[in-house]
Amino acid sequence: MPGLEQLTVGPLDVNCYIVWDDRSRSAAIIDPGAEPERILRRAGELGVEVQIIINTHGHVDHIGANAPVKEALGCPIAIHKDDVWLLNDELGVPIARLIGAVVSPAPDRMLIDGDRITLGETVIEVIHTPGHSPGSVCLLCDNLVFTGDTLFVGGVGRTDLPGGSYEELVKSIRTRLFALADETIVLPGHDYGARPRSTIGQEKSSNPFLRG
Repeated sequence: MPGLEQLTVGPLDVNCYIVWDDRSRSAAIIDPGAEPERILRRAGELGVEVQIIINTHGHVDHIGANAPVKEALGCPIAIHKDDVWLLNDELGVPIARLIGAVVSPAPDRMLIDGDRITLGETVIEVIHTPGHSPGSVCLLCDNLVFTGDTLFVGGVGRTDLPGGSYEELVKSIRTRLFALADETIVLPGHDYGARPRSTIGQEKSSNPFLRG
């Protein structure tokens, strides 16, 4: 099982994750949404070597610290090709006005479904799950799945922002995420549910948005 650290950052309480290969200490930072100094300090305390920044999608609350983290570490940014347009887009909604305009560097790697990101002997597989945004992805790593704003514990992501689609979101969850093993641990982009952790099996049986 890979090493894992969760940091909840920014005014919208985004879950930023540091995941690493235990043997090589090679790491990825997933969704550095804010508080770059805190993220960088924790990565240093863990003694990991960050190889890549991965954005599960391009909304401002998940990319806010892309620039300072990239500048400090010199590592590439990866995002699905269909969300590149969001990196410098304020969306024109309260979320952007709350946080302020965010400018992210251009991505160094544009992801597609099925891509594999290697950290030593640990592999992260990209699962394209459009719906919350056109280029939303989930990231499967061993028995962990980082679900961004696609699937929450007992909830699902909003679909009223530009490029969102509730029908696509539900299809993505049912056909892509619910195809994973029931014991796969769900690690969402926000802790909106009553439980801080869940599994695919629990979400299949109890998520009120996905029953039936």
